[in-house]
Amino acid sequence: MNDMATHGAPGATTKVGNYRWRVCAMLLAATTINYVDRQVLGVLAPFLQTEIGWNEIEYGYIVTAFQAAYAIGLLCTGAIIDRFGTRIGYAIAISVWSVAAMAHSLAGSVVGFAAARFALGLGEAGNFPAAIKTVAEWFPRRERALAVGVFNAGSNVGAVLAPLLVPLIAATWGWQAAFLFTGVLSATWLAGWLLTYRTPDQQPKLTKAELDYIRSDPPEASVKVPWLQLLRHRQAWAFVAAKFITDPVWWLFLFWLGKFLASEYKLSLSTIGLPMIVVYLMADVGSIAGGWLAGRFMRLGWDVNRARKGAMFACALCVAPIVLVTQVDNLWIAVALIGLAMAGHQGWSANVFTLPSDMFPRHAVASVVGIGGFAGAVGGMLMSVYTGAQLEQTGSYARIFLIAGSAYLLALVVVHLLVPKLQPAALERAPG
Repeated sequence: MNDMATHGAPGATTKVGNYRWRVCAMLLAATTINYVDRQVLGVLAPFLQTEIGWNEIEYGYIVTAFQAAYAIGLLCTGAIIDRFGTRIGYAIAISVWSVAAMAHSLAGSVVGFAAARFALGLGEAGNFPAAIKTVAEWFPRRERALAVGVFNAGSNVGAVLAPLLVPLIAATWGWQAAFLFTGVLSATWLAGWLLTYRTPDQQPKLTKAELDYIRSDPPEASVKVPWLQLLRHRQAWAFVAAKFITDPVWWLFLFWLGKFLASEYKLSLSTIGLPMIVVYLMADVGSIAGGWLAGRFMRLGWDVNRARKGAMFACALCVAPIVLVTQVDNLWIAVALIGLAMAGHQGWSANVFTLPSDMFPRHAVASVVGIGGFAGAVGGMLMSVYTGAQLEQTGSYARIFLIAGSAYLLALVVVHLLVPKLQPAALERAPG
């Protein structure tokens, strides 16, 4: 991208360069690898279950190990990245998840897979805090939303690539090769990051014009708001509740979709990829459409409260038909229902992630998002344990998808009761 930025007199423009977008491309690659790594188990799960011999409850524990580590990581990685900086902090995170991804190839038991998943969750928790901090270092305020949108697209790219590549690699070289391949991808990215990444002030390839453009915003206040202070406000609990209730559904799709399709529609390793790719492509569309819908409502004259909740309601309705999927005999009708639900979730998330900035000052947004992310991971852990137990006892997904289909409408009701007008939180000023 070549950018024209205004400097000096009105109408004057200067070509500032595009090196910052190369940095954003590296963040996109890292996020893509992040999601490929976490998806490998979900794609291979129905086939590893036969090879390793775990039952549904044990698989639930394996998934829970990842989510527990991810929750812990969300609490810790921010401090590590702030302490060591983005170059070293990001390197630490991806080193941990690279080694953990390859360690899966050595696992031959439930305990082995759970240990590898726990280590993977700890490392992968650092991706988004590190990437968001990198964007803050490299982009002026007016470009940050776009930059975050670009690198965050890697989550869906990775979710599409995994079912495309993993079955092919596993069928050709064995399931261990699939885990080794993704670990090698992470290690390759790490080498490129350490060799090329520097902060803007230390990057010799950055032009002065682009550095001035990056630094064109007024200095931002850096104020840390204690979590206990944030949790005194209903606005924070509204976001926490939304994440706790609905994030488990996304975790369910990530780790049980392959098992559901394989068991219900007798798919093999060579045929499971296409349905999963279609589902995640539909999720991509939902992510864009959900954000567009709220903006469209605002352009029609709706206030933020009505527009945000209106879009969330539309997305919740898209998820609701998932309750019917266990009654469907045709694979592609089931794929359509699942894809619609995942599109609804992504559209829902696009709006839910905007709630903190709707209700909190900028310096508190990251903290609120961190609390909500932790709550979502905890909710995912509970859902994983329940799903494993339910499948082991009944062999049926009916109750599981009933919970998934009703979760978003329930969450919207809770959000509305807590913040009926999305009124801003009145944070007390820190001493001094």
